Amino acid sequence: MPVKGFVAAVAMALATIASGDASAQVATPAPAPVAGAKPVTIERITVHSPAIEGNLEEESPDRAVLVVLPPSYRSSPRRRFPVVYALHGYSIGAEQWIGEIHVPQTIEGAFAKGAREMILVLPDSKTAHDGSFYSSSVTVGDFETFVARDLVAYVDGHYRTLADRRSRGLAGHSMGGYGTARIGMKHVDVFGALYMMSPCCLSTRALGMPDATTEKAVAALRSPADSATLPWGLRAQLATAAAWSPNPKAPPLFLDLPVKDGQPQPDVLARWTANAPLAMLDQYVGNLRRYAAIGIDVGDRDGLKDDAAKLHAALDRYGIANSFQVYPGDHTSGVAGRVQDSMIPFFSRALVFPK
Repeated sequence: MPVKGFVAAVAMALATIASGDASAQVATPAPAPVAGAKPVTIERITVHSPAIEGNLEEESPDRAVLVVLPPSYRSSPRRRFPVVYALHGYSIGAEQWIGEIHVPQTIEGAFAKGAREMILVLPDSKTAHDGSFYSSSVTVGDFETFVARDLVAYVDGHYRTLADRRSRGLAGHSMGGYGTARIGMKHVDVFGALYMMSPCCLSTRALGMPDATTEKAVAALRSPADSATLPWGLRAQLATAAAWSPNPKAPPLFLDLPVKDGQPQPDVLARWTANAPLAMLDQYVGNLRRYAAIGIDVGDRDGLKDDAAKLHAALDRYGIANSFQVYPGDHTSGVAGRVQDSMIPFFSRALVFPK
C-alpha cells in the first residue's frame, strides 16, 4: 500500500532516503576492479553487548559483526592496525551493507590504489522496526554504547589493533551517517576521525497529520515484530520513536508517537529534535575540535544534500576543520565508489599508523 498523509511527511522528515523504496537492499554500481589488488579476509563473528541487554523490544544483545582484515594481517603477525568502524543505513543489516558497498572489492581496490592497510568492522544494527538509529533507548537498547564501548573493547581484545583513539575511525552511510555524527559528538575519547556519507536525520522538520488508516494500523500491532507488515515509511517512524521517544509505560511498542488521536504531540517532537545533530552540535563543539579530521559527502541528487551542507556550515561557523564534497549521484548510486576512492583514503591520511 502507498504511504499517505502523515507517514509520507514523516518519511520526508526522517530523510533516510532521497527517493524510492528502501525496504530492500539497493543495487549499486561497483567501481572498476583495480589490477593487482590483494585479497582481504572477511570474518563473521558475534559480539555480546551488555548495553543492549534488557531492552523492551527484546532485541538480541548478541550482534552479528563483519570484520575485514587487510591483506598483510596474516603475513605480518607482529603488526598492529588502525580500525575503522563502518555503520550501515536504515532497513538493511551488515550483510546487505557489504553488498551495497561491494566489499571486498572496494576495500581491496582502495589498498591497491595506495591507501594504507587498516581493519574495517561492520556491526549489524537492524531491529524489529528495521534500525536502531545507533541511539540509547530502554525500548530498542543502547546501540550507541554498543558501538562506542562494547564493540570497540571486543575488537581490541581479539584482533591486533592499535588500541588508541587516534587510530580509530568512525564512518557510516545514511542512518549510519547519523550514527557517526551522534556517536562522534559524544564519544571523542574513543574515536579520532569521522566520515559521514549522506547522513540522515540531521534535523527534524514539521510533521503532517495522519489518516485514519495509519493510526488504525499502528493500534492493531500486538508486538514490535508485527511492524514487518507495515509500509516502509511507517516502520521508519516506529524505529525513530523507539530510539528517540521511548516510553516503558506504553506497551506493546513502548514508544510515543508525535501524533496521537489525530492531534500533534509537541513534547514528542521536541524529544526527536533533541536527538538531531544540527540541534546537538552547539553542545559538543569542544569534542568536535579534538578530531584529527571530519569528512562529509553527499550526492547532488540526494534529498539529504541541504542538511549535509548545513552541518558543514555549522562546523565552519565554529572554525572546526572539515571536508565537504558534493558528488554526482543520488542517495546510493555513488556509495561504493566513495568507499573505495574517498572514505578509505580519508582514514589512510587521518589515522595514526604504526611507525
